[in-house]
Amino acid sequence: MIAPARRAAFAALVAIARGRTDLDSALDRARDAVDDARDVALVREIVTGTLRWQARLDWELAPLSRIPWDKLDLEVQVALRMAAHQLTLDRLPASAVVHDAVALVRQARKSSASGLVNAVLRRLAAGERRPWPEASLDASVADRAAALAVRESHPAWLVERWLHRERPADVDVWLAFDNATAPVTLRANPLRGATREDVAVALAADGVRTTPCRFAPLGLVVTDGPVLHAAAVLDGRCHVQDEGSQLAALVAPVQHGQRVLDLCAAPGGKTLAYAAGVGEGGGVVACDVRLRRLAMLRETLDRGGAVRTPVVAVDPDAPLPFAPAFDLVAVDAPCSGLGTLRRDPDIKWRRSPGDLVWFRDRQVDLLTRAADVVKPGGALVYTTCSTEPEENVEVIARLLALRSEFARRPVTDGPAGAWLRPFVSPEGDFVTHPVRHGLEGYFGAVLTRAPRGPATGAVVQ
Repeated sequence: MIAPARRAAFAALVAIARGRTDLDSALDRARDAVDDARDVALVREIVTGTLRWQARLDWELAPLSRIPWDKLDLEVQVALRMAAHQLTLDRLPASAVVHDAVALVRQARKSSASGLVNAVLRRLAAGERRPWPEASLDASVADRAAALAVRESHPAWLVERWLHRERPADVDVWLAFDNATAPVTLRANPLRGATREDVAVALAADGVRTTPCRFAPLGLVVTDGPVLHAAAVLDGRCHVQDEGSQLAALVAPVQHGQRVLDLCAAPGGKTLAYAAGVGEGGGVVACDVRLRRLAMLRETLDRGGAVRTPVVAVDPDAPLPFAPAFDLVAVDAPCSGLGTLRRDPDIKWRRSPGDLVWFRDRQVDLLTRAADVVKPGGALVYTTCSTEPEENVEVIARLLALRSEFARRPVTDGPAGAWLRPFVSPEGDFVTHPVRHGLEGYFGAVLTRAPRGPATGAVVQ
């Protein structure tokens, strides 16, 4: 009998490898297939660890197979990778790992490969491993990137990009950061009357230990305990949100009484911050495009106390169904996600260099449509969880070239300027960096629309 955790992890990894789902969605489905909390934890470890170290695992496994690696069926590759990762976890018996890998291949109707899987994993368990590739000090950037791509399990094209714009030592730190396990971080929710200190006390009563985030003023880092079942999480006094994302929400210069449009709002963490900022005298409209994300958004807002925040479905390609009446429009744009590889290791295998241009063009289009509904004198806020210039400064430059009535405003000019000062770029934008700050990579910019002229009512150019 195959262990339930391995069966669920295998299904999740196959679905991700086939492009049917992302990591978070796959783990949500996998959790439904296991009952024991220890199995839930093991599923997460197997899936995220296998994805995190995929290139290194392939490097180790390929020479042990009598069939070329790229000729193996996808299910066989997945079974080998996840078993190889489990063999690095000392607490799991090698015999059980190998047995279940063979059984999973048979279950996937790839019985002809069962002997190969058994032989490869037994050789690996016996210690047959080739050394990691090395690049000499005088090696080219491409050669150094190829070596690091295997050793640190990142796509070579991405490592090469970073080497061209960062110091080699900083790239080493960046890759190590991506390969570390991300902590669980929480944001205290003022809409529920919660302070960070109150939430920390409530969590401690449920056996969850925390420390304050280094930068985010309402953030807590979980150091121990079953946080997702804690009362403060379940009743909305706090919610899970990455520290960089909490800071990115502060980029929006939200003020009491304003009308705010959150255009790409799901899962809803930033929307809660905006709703707290406008208070009872203002209002937030939260939008997204997919029904599943809209349902997730509504659940987050209800649990967090933003019950008067309407949720609106929008067409991803059509003009927005709003008049230019918003004091602030926030665009947390769909992006490559390359700033969050520590939390989402599947992303690095799903992206290619051409994706950056594709995202950039879509982001410019979205931001241009968002600009149409900013009222004169209002603000347009753009954020991503990408580290790549195509999706960040290039998008802002293109928007400013297209819409001369908008001008860049330093993020430190807003009400949260003191909190954002450590992350200001030379252009006045918000940028977090894995090496400089020890945070996932986020970007944010604020653009203000010129007020109307007093005589004609036209926007001042």
